[in-house]
Amino acid sequence: MSRLRFSMLLLAVAMLSLTGCGKGGDKDAKGKAEIAFIVNVPAGFWNLAEAGVLAASKEFNIKCEFFIPPDGAEGQKRIMEDLLTRGIKGVAITPIDPDNQQALLNKVAAAAHLITHDSDAPNSNRLYYVGVDNYAAGREAGKLVKEAMPDGGTVMIFVGNLGQMNARQRRQGVIDEVLGRPVQDVNTATFDPNSGELKNDKYTILDTRTDDADTGKVAQQPQDALTRFPELGCMVGLFEYNPPAILNAVRAANRLGKTKIVGFDEASDTLQGISDGHIQGTIAQQPYGYGYESVKILTGLVRNDKSLLPDKKVIYLPPIVVKKEGPDKPTADATGSYTVNAKAFREDVDAKLKSREAAKK
Repeated sequence: MSRLRFSMLLLAVAMLSLTGCGKGGDKDAKGKAEIAFIVNVPAGFWNLAEAGVLAASKEFNIKCEFFIPPDGAEGQKRIMEDLLTRGIKGVAITPIDPDNQQALLNKVAAAAHLITHDSDAPNSNRLYYVGVDNYAAGREAGKLVKEAMPDGGTVMIFVGNLGQMNARQRRQGVIDEVLGRPVQDVNTATFDPNSGELKNDKYTILDTRTDDADTGKVAQQPQDALTRFPELGCMVGLFEYNPPAILNAVRAANRLGKTKIVGFDEASDTLQGISDGHIQGTIAQQPYGYGYESVKILTGLVRNDKSLLPDKKVIYLPPIVVKKEGPDKPTADATGSYTVNAKAFREDVDAKLKSREAAKK
């Protein structure tokens, strides 16, 4: 295990005990938590979600625990089983492996109110899903690829794993958009196998590389790709930590401006790379909204307050396309896509992170 990965695991273990989702963010407040918010892997993305969780917890005066498992699906299993033993009333989770976790998810749903966020488990007995339409978000990333390489070229995709529903849907959205295929319904989408090239008369998608959130692989995969394909046209990173690793590899290979980069999420290095002109753009989700809406829905379920519950079982928060140039506030175009410039978006992210720190004091 690399020193960096070991350090990340230590950080994750420390964060595993995070509470602070109760009134005013006071983790030492009396009384046990009624609800829990569980994520998948350690990532800065979840700091924004925690800011939303803290804000909603204070607004609705409900106690919550926030969990970042250090060891993926096994960690999620351990957390959920412990929460059931403690009599938790509501759980919001990002399923890492929804097919293999279905029995456990249904066990939780039988004893508590269960919803999913960020990545869905539609075949489970979850009550609601809060997140982005990941297929549609993938197509927005595909548009950035075509914008970066209007004359065509080669593309490679990087992601943590393809077991998560969100990863599969994003990847397929990128593929379908780049290859000019018809739009699919996110709920019935057909997924291309991760083997062999996929291409049309302009673009060739060479491969999809997975890293399982292993920091060594995260850094090595894009380096290996550029060694094998030194003229690679565009690299697409689908998880928050992928674009910065891709940027580092492209810079080391002296390919800045030559190998284009398209990302997901709002890592600081990604936003800086966009402002510097090294990254074409990123598809930002709304993790703050994931946290806020999840707590709001769980509060409504736990307290049987229907005024807090949405009319639909699937709540899509629209993706935001972040580019170097654009409006100062997310603005929808004729197609319904939201766009904002990187500087203004970063200021909004920083404000939300400051609210998180203030709430935890």
